[in-house]
Amino acid sequence: MIITLIVAWITFILLWKIVKTTIKTAVTCAAIVVLLYFGFGITPQDIWQKVSEITQNISQIPVGN
Repeated sequence: MIITLIVAWITFILLWKIVKTTIKTAVTCAAIVVLLYFGFGITPQDIWQKVSEITQNISQIPVGN
């Protein structure tokens, strides 16, 4: 029983750290998008379009000898 509680506690702590990190990352991304929108007039659609273009360009790079 004690070992089960210890494993459950460790699992809870690890999951809590993952959730905290995920929330911090999401808040940071949202803050960057809001800053770009209000500061420079760049919309989320513009950002998404650029990310799509970059991934397409990367996928077209030849790999190998």
